[in-house]
Amino acid sequence: MKSICVFCGSSMGNKEIYKSKSKELGEAFLKNKTSLIYGGANVGLMRIIADTVLEGGGEAIGIMPNHLVEKEVAHLGLTKMYITESMQERKVLMAKMSEAFIAMPGGIGTLDEVAEMLTYNQLRIHDKPIGLLNIEGYFDHLLKFLDHAVEEKYVREEHRKNIIVDDNIDALFEKLNNYKPVLMDKWIHEIKEESHGKV
Repeated sequence: MKSICVFCGSSMGNKEIYKSKSKELGEAFLKNKTSLIYGGANVGLMRIIADTVLEGGGEAIGIMPNHLVEKEVAHLGLTKMYITESMQERKVLMAKMSEAFIAMPGGIGTLDEVAEMLTYNQLRIHDKPIGLLNIEGYFDHLLKFLDHAVEEKYVREEHRKNIIVDDNIDALFEKLNNYKPVLMDKWIHEIKEESHGKV
């Protein structure tokens, strides 16, 4: 893949493995000759990945809303930086420019970005793969919630299966490269039928 967007924390987290895996992920971008697209910050795990890519001669592209640039958290050494007017515009541009997405440990912003890309897939706005780098089970509780939502009939099983999960970076890249979207043409018709049936 030519470009992958990474969602991850603007903080370092409380485990050294988060930092070491961020560096390893940056090295994987270099090895796969893939451009990094990310939130454009010079803090947290974001910075480690971007610096690793840049130090290895790779391309690191940031996308950041203007109000965060004004807070002086923008990485000034990137290959290119796109400044947007809003967070929503940032996510739209990330989706447009990227061929796939990888989420690493992060907080509410990371969760928001992952949820938006999953929604795009569900609605067939795009069919781009979304991978979770599940370092030390970081996303286990999120996956458990999604499994519960499937059981309760609020998330469809085919949408849940569209999420790629691995704790190994090379394996995750391979799965993203081999991704084939699950066909979901019938689900809108089925929820219409369900909604007009007897309760």
